[in-house]
Amino acid sequence: MNRHISFDRLHNFRDLGGYTNDEGCVVRRGRLFRSDSLAKLRGEDWDRFLALDIGTVIDLRYDWEIAAKGRVPDHPSFAYHHLSVEHRPYDQPSLGPEVETGPFLAERYMEVAHDGVEELGRAIRAIAAAQDRPTVFHCTSGKDRTGLLAALVLGLVGVSEADIIKDFALTELATERLLADWRADHPGQEPTWPGYGRAPEDVMRLFLADLTQRYGSVPGYTADLLGIDDEVVAALRRNLLEPAPAAPGPEAVPLS
Repeated sequence: MNRHISFDRLHNFRDLGGYTNDEGCVVRRGRLFRSDSLAKLRGEDWDRFLALDIGTVIDLRYDWEIAAKGRVPDHPSFAYHHLSVEHRPYDQPSLGPEVETGPFLAERYMEVAHDGVEELGRAIRAIAAAQDRPTVFHCTSGKDRTGLLAALVLGLVGVSEADIIKDFALTELATERLLADWRADHPGQEPTWPGYGRAPEDVMRLFLADLTQRYGSVPGYTADLLGIDDEVVAALRRNLLEPAPAAPGPEAVPLS
């Protein structure tokens, strides 16, 4: 299943639909999207975006990122929420080659899971309240902050850890274009960290293992730290899940 939706300027816009949960239901296609920065939307890309009928946009970036790069254009068709989930900035491109991608990023994700409890809780509630309109959430590359929120939402609706990890790693299909954007913003430079723009599976695997060790599960973490109660989880499931399509029956055998 191809989850990336084609845009000229966006490189990591993906549909989170199609995953099966622990009760045999399926995440609806066209209901929840994740993306790199929507500030890049222009021209035909803007038309493609509006055609998705997005009702809620959640921007996970810092204030200074929005000041430097802008935000999604205003439009009456959607509500915009700015929820900066990360509180400790760090410069990924300038890290040394000795920094191991999986453990380093997993530790950063756990920092966000503890620092950004208010913003993460508000983001999950906004997705739960979206009802019949699609939602998109994004950061700059659509990888780290976006990947963390995607993992929490998918975990809350019962998607397996294996599928959450695979979804995270799909950013690898966009890495070269994300790197090209960085190079265009930094002429003549190259990132010193080989992990920049990468999304190997072990990042999310290590993060989820740590979260489970501390809180028992994704729902355990969101209940204990974010205050996400059963009512919010039920709203998420109502909005995002649908019954799995019925399996085709056996072909009729003509009577002789």
